[in-house]
Amino acid sequence: MRLFIQIRDGQPFKHPILEDNFIEAFPDVDIDNLPPEFAEFIRVEKPSVGVYEVMESDVPSYELIDGVYKDVWHKRNMTDEEKSAKQQEVKDRWELSPIKSNFSAWTFNEESCSYKPPVPHPDDENKYFWQGTTSSWVLLPTYPDDGKKYKLDFSSANWVEVT
Repeated sequence: MRLFIQIRDGQPFKHPILEDNFIEAFPDVDIDNLPPEFAEFIRVEKPSVGVYEVMESDVPSYELIDGVYKDVWHKRNMTDEEKSAKQQEVKDRWELSPIKSNFSAWTFNEESCSYKPPVPHPDDENKYFWQGTTSSWVLLPTYPDDGKKYKLDFSSANWVEVT
């Protein structure tokens, strides 16, 4: 479905409208030969941001690109201070984890701003957990089906009832 936007004083006015609504609101306007007070509009999805990027706004600007107005999203690289603060926040959360000791072999990866295991996660259909006592990935045992609550004991690779 095509979109259109009204132009006032050379700037987009309000928000884009769907073709059917445009035709109903402006029945005398030929959508294939728009007068200067209207323009076609193309929606552009909000892009994802990288680990060290920041969106300048949660709202896009409307900009004329190749004769068509489009959503334009502005993002930027984090400053060194923002990057350091983000890394510190991840490290602080890591330190507060009640199961941190199971992951003592993991190291902080600055590129991804996350902790990584010394051994990559197996790439198959099975479910694994990290066993800190062996520094390896171990098949996750089946969760008991008796309606009780359990937590995983990392060292024994067994489910232990929570009492």
